[in-house]
Amino acid sequence: MLGEKTKELIRKAYKQIGENLENFTPRKQQAFLIAEIAKTLSGEYSKEKKHIVIEAGTGTGKSLAYCLGAIPLAKSRQKKVLISTATVALQEQLFDKDLPFLLKNSGLDFDYCLVKGRQRYVCKIRLDLACSTDEDPNQVPLFTEKPNVEDIRLLNSLKEDLKSGKWHGDRDSWPTPIPDHIWQHIQSDKHSCLKHLSEHTNCPFHLSREAMDNADVLVINHSLLLADLELGGGKILSDPEDSIYIIDEAHHLPQITRDHSSAMATVKGASDWLTKIAGTSDKISKICTSDRTISPALKLADTTQEITADMQKVFQYISANQQVYFVDEKQHRFTNGIVPKELKNLAEDIASASKKASSELNKLYNLLMEAVKDGDVQIAKAEPLLAEAGFELQRLENLEKTYAMFAKSDSEKAAPLARWIEKTSGKREDFMVCASPIEVGFTLEDNLWSKCEGAVLCSATLCALNSFEHFKNQAGLGANDGTQYQKLDSPFNYQENAVLNIPKMDFEPNVSDKFTDELIKKLPSLLREKQANLVLFSSYWQMETVAEALRKQDKYKAILVQGEKSRQQIIETHKKRCNNDETSIVFGSQSFSEGLDLPGKYLTNLIITKLPFSVPTSPVDQAQAEYIKLKGGNPFMLLSVPDASKKLIQACGRLLRNEKDTGMITILDRRLVSKRYGKDLIDSLPPFKRNIQY
Repeated sequence: MLGEKTKELIRKAYKQIGENLENFTPRKQQAFLIAEIAKTLSGEYSKEKKHIVIEAGTGTGKSLAYCLGAIPLAKSRQKKVLISTATVALQEQLFDKDLPFLLKNSGLDFDYCLVKGRQRYVCKIRLDLACSTDEDPNQVPLFTEKPNVEDIRLLNSLKEDLKSGKWHGDRDSWPTPIPDHIWQHIQSDKHSCLKHLSEHTNCPFHLSREAMDNADVLVINHSLLLADLELGGGKILSDPEDSIYIIDEAHHLPQITRDHSSAMATVKGASDWLTKIAGTSDKISKICTSDRTISPALKLADTTQEITADMQKVFQYISANQQVYFVDEKQHRFTNGIVPKELKNLAEDIASASKKASSELNKLYNLLMEAVKDGDVQIAKAEPLLAEAGFELQRLENLEKTYAMFAKSDSEKAAPLARWIEKTSGKREDFMVCASPIEVGFTLEDNLWSKCEGAVLCSATLCALNSFEHFKNQAGLGANDGTQYQKLDSPFNYQENAVLNIPKMDFEPNVSDKFTDELIKKLPSLLREKQANLVLFSSYWQMETVAEALRKQDKYKAILVQGEKSRQQIIETHKKRCNNDETSIVFGSQSFSEGLDLPGKYLTNLIITKLPFSVPTSPVDQAQAEYIKLKGGNPFMLLSVPDASKKLIQACGRLLRNEKDTGMITILDRRLVSKRYGKDLIDSLPPFKRNIQY
């Protein structure tokens, strides 16, 4: 139950925010959310499942609501609050703006920090090695190719600023992008981190983890959250049992989980780096004087030869079946995830041998670590070797994961894994072996929902066709398990501020060429002069074709088209034109339908050319549709329509960003009127004033 002391603390904090801010208007929806979140997390609705799923429209102030609803309760119960986002923009907003605002104005006392993955931080030792000019013929070089003058200058600047405290070792905080070919050699790495040595104890990564241990609130991202859960939870972040998770932008979580759970590996490419492991093994044996390296080194050599021989058989098998597998495309998906027996047997052998190789290489790695710890080997000589071995360990782990997923027997109760092979393009012929789960709800239930103290999942778009069912199934949330669901409409006056216009069209998008020609003819009458126009397309080809045709007319020469300049440059040019009361027209694809914030005069006329239906072209999407058909379902109605509903809501959400914003939304896809599902899609949109021409 929510104690009176905690209730009073939340009320007082909310009241104090109002007193500290001019023109603060308490919002009914926000106050309701704060109360519902606090009651859910305290166990008033369910002691077993302290979870709440919230769809909160633009303007409801959900970030303040979940912070006020969760932080005081978590502190009173000595739990941490982990706020996870899908995008860097929201992560930065929370850390740079929302949490400092709350701390300053609410009277609440809490510490917070931004948590990133290990590889976002520099390794001090590796940076020192990279900057070293001493050449030791017995030392493994850190760089395979000697850095050029600019690279050396950058490395020295990084070292100097890290030493002086001007830079704290976070890649994202360096004023200019650090190139990948430099960063991969100086980043912190779990396999080469000698944290027991003083040189590593004070490294940027470990300092960040000390701050994390002392913080009450951690700002993370979905990828880091999933990486921790994959390790069992509590290995990177706090233990799930001691954590309240706030999953913002929760509509991304199922897809990110699926991507995180997939694995892939090239065949010939893997064979190449497998042959190099023997060299690493020899170098470790030479640098370590202990006889204990002999046995693992010999076993490692034998095992990698076994893997290489099996990989050659995989390559031969796929090559022999190319005319069957790659008829029209450079990709072949195995129907219902069923892999031919010969290939499955090879996959089992490779997965097993990769696990053995990892074990033996890990033994050598640890022996070298011990030698450094005991002072028998200088750290400068060991560091590049440890990095080399660490890199190979990561590759072996991925190889094992890929082939284990390829060989795994699917359960009759769960969806089969999607399994496919791809023919890679390049100088030489190679193949990629790939596997991915179709459904990830069970993973989230097993690793997160069943273990955590509590969870708040929120987004502006979680419902599809006015229902949470689609998201519930994707995210592994059970039916009637105690999880709370709340859908809060935006406080905006949609009826007064915006009009949804669906004009008559002669053609529907399925008649592609004629529909494109009609767009070229129709758009000039819909674009508004001296206003901010955004036109959203579902096809790059169609967007570019329409732009090319309209630019032949003088007044449309300045159309801003996504892809021709960076997103930031397009937005800056667009805003400059709007500030000068000029006509501005932006053409964008689906990626401009989400996360684009153009308030007030920066967007008054939104045109959506086509409903955002996704064609299941990826092997995973195809496998999911196949599985639904196998169970007697309709993939279009169960997957495509709900997904289009969410995307359409997101697209329409670009128009009204503040309570005083006004404008027009025009949708040129007549399927909203001609198809049975059209009414459901319209009804799931905010209650704009409608102008539908039947």
